[in-house]
Amino acid sequence: MFDVLIIGAGITGTLIARELSRYQIDVAVLEKCNDVGNKTTNANSAIVHSGYDPEPGSNKAKFNVLGNHMFDQLTEELDVPFERLGSLTVALEDEQIPLLEDLIQRSQENHVPVQLLTGVEAQKIEPHLSKEVKAALLAPTAGIVDPFELCVHAMENAIDNGVHLLLNEEVVAIKKVADYFLVKTKTHEYQSRIIINAAGNFADCIAGMIETIDWKITSRKGEYFVLDHFQDDYVKHTIFPLPTSKGKGVLVSPTTSGNYIVGPSSEEILRKDDYATDSLTLKQVKEHAVAMFPDLPFNQVIRVFSGLRPSCSRHDFIIEYAKTDSHFINVAGIESPGLVSSPAIAKFVVDDLVKPIISLEDKPSFNPRVRPYYRLSQMLKKHQEAFVKEHPTYGEIVCNCEKVSLGEIEDALSRSCPPRSVKGLKRRTRAGFGKCQGSFCQPRVVLILAKHYGVSPLDIPLDDVGSNILLEKIKEVK
Repeated sequence: MFDVLIIGAGITGTLIARELSRYQIDVAVLEKCNDVGNKTTNANSAIVHSGYDPEPGSNKAKFNVLGNHMFDQLTEELDVPFERLGSLTVALEDEQIPLLEDLIQRSQENHVPVQLLTGVEAQKIEPHLSKEVKAALLAPTAGIVDPFELCVHAMENAIDNGVHLLLNEEVVAIKKVADYFLVKTKTHEYQSRIIINAAGNFADCIAGMIETIDWKITSRKGEYFVLDHFQDDYVKHTIFPLPTSKGKGVLVSPTTSGNYIVGPSSEEILRKDDYATDSLTLKQVKEHAVAMFPDLPFNQVIRVFSGLRPSCSRHDFIIEYAKTDSHFINVAGIESPGLVSSPAIAKFVVDDLVKPIISLEDKPSFNPRVRPYYRLSQMLKKHQEAFVKEHPTYGEIVCNCEKVSLGEIEDALSRSCPPRSVKGLKRRTRAGFGKCQGSFCQPRVVLILAKHYGVSPLDIPLDDVGSNILLEKIKEVK
């Protein structure tokens, strides 16, 4: 019997778990995938929005602004790279300047600092920006972060503080029995006094298992390009077009890894598991990006991908008790600006929704920090040499593109939320994230994983269970 069971191990679910791990209660996280942060959290724009854009008074505005203020401390405690580089929202026509002025009014209502720049001023701080830019809105508190790394480190910290992570557990039914819930997955049954529904694109399906709901989650697909780290400071800020009803539009932004991200598109889809990309949509993304950066070098593209955002029919975050049972808490429709909002949402869920229905006593042993991560590529050369001398496996490079060492891989595998697949290791260490996309290092990665888990390389999946890379040994092929 758990005190709290969280369904979904995306960034919202894992940060709620971490917040609950401060207290002396029994908490578990159920995740249907083979890893945490494996869907929406893993495939988004990675932007820490300033908060000037959401409708004033909405949950999106409230939690965006609160969450933005929490990121410095949060990322420092969880040892996650984070940079407040600021964002620019650009007007490409004179007729759009009044729309920027409307955003200034909205930013004042949301208490977010912004500054209106002329086109010349914008081009001075972003030299590659189109000469057609007439004006731009600078939001200095915007930033960038690695959302998957943040999610993994949050889950690691929660586990270190006593939370249980249960992977490959897809929920198929929930039933109220006396004063607790019976949760059935495809393989097990679990009991919990409180359920927190943080199931992302499937949150409406989970909520519908206990009552009839008056809201719906529609998946909105966004397709992206990733460009190699071809030049430092080619783009220095996150660059947005003016937002529309479909979203914030196609952005161009640096990432914490030194790459550049371009996208997303925005298209409502019927299936909640459609992650395909298509050439027509990507062509449109490219056209929007080139309007802001005419010389953007698309010959530096190393991959494309798509992500699904859980768009709610209420057009706002749902963070509330179920209508028929206060022990079932819905945290749904957490689309953009969900990433930046997640730490504030987690605190609200615990302080305002969980505490009123269950006694929470502080855990004296709670530690908000993870064990430090040593990233060889981010060390100065003289520090690299001294560190490798003391830790020789950090001098054995496995991924040449991203300069990832065996020591970094072994460290990831030694932690409380380790990778169980090739992609899981790739996201934690960047082994396979470079220009060759794992063409050279992937065989070595498979062997490292197999050795660590004491299994055959045939049993190592690319991602979720069943996505095995190797089928059989060549000498055994008939």
